[in-house]
Amino acid sequence: MPAAPRTRWSRCTTVLAALVGVAVVLTGAPTVAHADPSVAEIERQIDEDWNKLEPIIERHNATRQDLAAKRKQADALAARIGPLQRQVDEALKKVGGLAAEAYKGDNLSVVNALLGSRTPSQMMGQLELLDRFAQRQQHDVQAVVDLRDELAAKKQPLDEMVAQLARTEAQLAAKKKQINAEIDRLQKLRLKVYGNGGGGPLKPAPCPASYPGGGAGTAVKFACAQIGKPYVWGAEGPNSYDCSGLMLAAWAKAGVSLPHNAAQQRSVTAKVSRADLRPGDLVFYYSDLHHVGMYVGGGWVVHASRAGVPVKMKRVDDGPIHSFGRPA
Repeated sequence: MPAAPRTRWSRCTTVLAALVGVAVVLTGAPTVAHADPSVAEIERQIDEDWNKLEPIIERHNATRQDLAAKRKQADALAARIGPLQRQVDEALKKVGGLAAEAYKGDNLSVVNALLGSRTPSQMMGQLELLDRFAQRQQHDVQAVVDLRDELAAKKQPLDEMVAQLARTEAQLAAKKKQINAEIDRLQKLRLKVYGNGGGGPLKPAPCPASYPGGGAGTAVKFACAQIGKPYVWGAEGPNSYDCSGLMLAAWAKAGVSLPHNAAQQRSVTAKVSRADLRPGDLVFYYSDLHHVGMYVGGGWVVHASRAGVPVKMKRVDDGPIHSFGRPA
């Protein structure tokens, strides 16, 4: 008898567990609060989408260039066909006029002229002259027609190519728009995470601020990825850097060779104004050019500052600026 209460309690808990199980099946799992994705997760998502987008942009650029070249060729052929068409029309008009005159009876004057010839040989000569004239007219007209048809035949595949390229351009533009919308969504989430302090003291802002394409995009993304690595004098990676070594390594990823010296880097880069500054450009500091960082957009640079301080971001105006350079 003493065991009965335990049995009843066991049965109650079993029934309660079963009811909870039914409730979970009916209503779904209990709601769990999900934290915002980390900066690293957002950066990874943006990198994945950017790697999808950049090939599309490059195909789009190539298609636009090809389209412009094909349109130029088609326009040049059309310009040559136009005058030929007018020549053909004029020649056919003349031939039509001669035929109309003959039909109306004006050819009687020609016959009378032939009949008025003094000798049969004169008449035969005039007939041969008229025949040669007619053949020449026919030959000239045919030559113009043949050339016009040849140019038209060349223009037709060009017109078809232009139409195909235009369709391809429209398809690429639509796909680019779709991926750009996704990039924009992630960028907004990225800014929100950074705004909450998610980047930490070494990376207090999005790096890069936006995603440039081409060699600058490759260089700036590499520089941003080195944040947190130690400063070591004379080092150019992959585990540590000094200021010019970081710039050298970043632009080397883009296929651009730079010397391992800030002043020399200034001498081999194109000078740009502050108004034209864009991500990937180099920012040189101090009158003797002994320090350099990379502009990453939004008023920030990435740099390897000094021993004991890892690669990090700082405000572009945090230090006396000498000039700005753009590697080619």
